[in-house]
Amino acid sequence: MRRASTVRRSVLRVSVDGASDARRVRSDQLATEEPLEIRVVRAEDLAEGGEVDAAAHRVAVTMRTPGADFELAAGFLFAEGLIESAASVAAIRYCTAAAQRWNVVNVVLAPGAAFDPGALARNFYATSSCGVCGKASIEAALGPACAPVAGGLSVTPEVLVSLPERLRAEQAVFERTGGLHAAALFTAGGALLRVREDVGRHNALDKLVGASLLAGELPLSGGVVLASGRLSFELVQKAARAGVPVLAGVSAPSSLAVELAEQAGVTLVGFLRGGRFNVYAGAARVALPAHT
Repeated sequence: MRRASTVRRSVLRVSVDGASDARRVRSDQLATEEPLEIRVVRAEDLAEGGEVDAAAHRVAVTMRTPGADFELAAGFLFAEGLIESAASVAAIRYCTAAAQRWNVVNVVLAPGAAFDPGALARNFYATSSCGVCGKASIEAALGPACAPVAGGLSVTPEVLVSLPERLRAEQAVFERTGGLHAAALFTAGGALLRVREDVGRHNALDKLVGASLLAGELPLSGGVVLASGRLSFELVQKAARAGVPVLAGVSAPSSLAVELAEQAGVTLVGFLRGGRFNVYAGAARVALPAHT
């Protein structure tokens, strides 16, 4: 049976107000966290009569919230430089083995799509909290080279400060569980185009980028992406790879995230909350009024 994005568990609710100590058992909703194994199947292996599962190359395992698994797989492979566009993908399917069907995804490449099984130096495991923990070396963590993100987009401070509330209103699973990150794509005018949720910050962005990839919408040169958590290196890497000119977050960026944003030409906005924000890189895209 396909996995749900939430599960119910019994919890002990304790309330201490200084005068009394109230305890009661109640039902609570939790965000689901399960492994997803991402595999790649080369077209030439299938051409030789191989079965999809038997011909698959294991690429990575990530802990994720079930839902949008195909988008997650496509976005992850694109961010790592293993596929270049939707044209690289012939099909995406779940594994046929009943015991693990909903937690294993096979990405079948189109004929002619290049794939080097050794190109991604991974230990084949990544936690839901970090997109680069499984990389075998710092050099591998630098990922595929990104072309400088195209300029031209401009966004006003008024639009930027309105985005967190708009994102929160669309976080359906977070509203029920309080336990998910989200990534959302907006226009420069603040219109919401797409939102994805996951227990992992990097997974949420992979799902968002994967959805845009499969829809043939990359590069996202006219978009603003808002992440619900801190802005780490891997989020900037994924955004730059997708051609996102403005990446914003409600929390702080890391030093390496700022360095990469400067190199890739990404406008990086942090601490976007309460009507305020900091611009750490690419301030020219933020349409500030001229000083008088």
